[in-house]
Amino acid sequence: MKSWVKYVKDYKTYLKIERGLSVNSVTNYAFDVQRLTDYLQVNEMEISPLQINEDHIQQFIYHVAAELNPRSRARLISGLKSFFNYLIFEDYRKTTPMELIEVPKIGRKLPDTLSVNEIDQLIAAIDPQKDEAERNIAMLETLYSCGLRVSELVTLKLSDLFFEEGFVKITGKGNKQRFVPIGTSTQKFINLYRDTKRNKITIKKGHEDTLFLNRRGSGLTRAMVFTIIKNLATAIGLHKIISPHTFRHSFATHLLKNGADLRSIQLMLGHESITTTEIYMHLDRSFIKQVLNTYHPRR
Repeated sequence: MKSWVKYVKDYKTYLKIERGLSVNSVTNYAFDVQRLTDYLQVNEMEISPLQINEDHIQQFIYHVAAELNPRSRARLISGLKSFFNYLIFEDYRKTTPMELIEVPKIGRKLPDTLSVNEIDQLIAAIDPQKDEAERNIAMLETLYSCGLRVSELVTLKLSDLFFEEGFVKITGKGNKQRFVPIGTSTQKFINLYRDTKRNKITIKKGHEDTLFLNRRGSGLTRAMVFTIIKNLATAIGLHKIISPHTFRHSFATHLLKNGADLRSIQLMLGHESITTTEIYMHLDRSFIKQVLNTYHPRR
């Protein structure tokens, strides 16, 4: 499938340079196209990206339907649409073979959340006798109080902390930066870790500015943060499937329930579109009713 290699390579460069997507996002988009090329190769269909038509795509979608759930199929179709729209953008094609491809109807998946009490229990379950206790407490407090993605947490730098102003600088998806307020309580937990534990670690070259370090002086991985949270959930007998992202969802949900407006929540979460933030409106319909009864002139 040599005819696809150049176009996919250029497409990845476009996603990275012009759209500013992260490495993970670029890899996922390229994988969608790879699925299609693998299918064509297995079925000995020598068709270039400029020749492929709707019938070929439809056959491929039928083929993968058995192994993918509706949400995954929708994601795949979205990825292929992006690729062929790129080919049109670069004048390689005049039309897209995705025009009439139907996207499976899927319900919006509502994120799991934790109550304030459950978050307190998780943090209280951190063993104070362990060397990493102060670090783990500071990490979970930061996840929850700032609503960070786990990738944003593990790449947080000392130079990103503007405690006098009450903000932290966050580098999010596509290297977009935003400033998020940070409370004095969370600042104290970070300072405690920094001044009593972090300063005793032999730091590896390149990680001098990284805030949260492992015992070897390197930055933490996302998987390590996930494992820490999973173990704490087991320790308190929490019967929910949670991850670092659950703290982010809880941050947004608790803000909304306490009267914060969606625009402010959008800015703090770093959502490009308000539509992404609106999913939190579906979490608590009693809140929506309360807003109507409080603010509508005909309440």
